[in-house]
Amino acid sequence: MALANLIRQASLGAIEAGQPVAVLFGTVTKTDTLEVNVEQRFTLTSDFLIVPESLTKYEIDISHTHSAPGGSTGGMQPAEAAKIIVRKGLEIGDKVMLLRIQGGRQFVVLDKVV
Repeated sequence: MALANLIRQASLGAIEAGQPVAVLFGTVTKTDTLEVNVEQRFTLTSDFLIVPESLTKYEIDISHTHSAPGGSTGGMQPAEAAKIIVRKGLEIGDKVMLLRIQGGRQFVVLDKVV
């Protein structure tokens, strides 16, 4: 629902600016500081990109300890470190769909394109 509201607000802002909303396609070229090359014409840096949470990396740390009878450490086994990746986030080479807003000064990354 939040993404729909963001798209609605972007559309209204673009209409008020006198320049319609445009859908563009791009390719992620950097991820440490996000950069997207748009249709091989220009590159957008993170300053111009709005990325929804659904396209960001999300990991869960599931480190734990557990007890087992008769263990040499008084029944406690050492912690096992593990992470589960719920979402990979954007990666180099990903194709993305962009929504241009505010006369081309900002772009919402709508989703990955497969």
